[in-house]
Amino acid sequence: MINASLQHFCNRILATGTIGLEDVRELGRTVLPDGLTCRDEADMLFGLDRAVHTADPAFADWLVAAVVDFAVWGERPTGHIDADTAHWLAASLGCGRGPTATGARIAVEVVREAETNDAVLIGFALKANRARAGGDEAVEEILAYAIAA
Repeated sequence: MINASLQHFCNRILATGTIGLEDVRELGRTVLPDGLTCRDEADMLFGLDRAVHTADPAFADWLVAAVVDFAVWGERPTGHIDADTAHWLAASLGCGRGPTATGARIAVEVVREAETNDAVLIGFALKANRARAGGDEAVEEILAYAIAA
């Protein structure tokens, strides 16, 4: 269930069309001081990332860190991305059209942080970064990690 302050925050951001550094600070300090507590909150912020085209880079940094913390260390089994979590992340980040740059970064960072990953998320991260970066550096790094694990 999404808390009312997050809903209010997102409504305000959508009305202004931008996310500034002070907004990011408010998000971390006041709106979600304990980070993400459920998938619905993450999904709402994925939508905000997709809808707002002018955002301070701190928003992407905050969102990546919050999702990694939630998905890897908050969901069960702790430290592992199971099939359910992998499917949720791939579907939510992809949103039927492919991930944003931040969404692609989230996928990569979750794969890096988790002790084990479901193949769905690894494949999603590889495809997302190949499409976003147009290069193979991040893809090769993820592939090397996946093979080593």
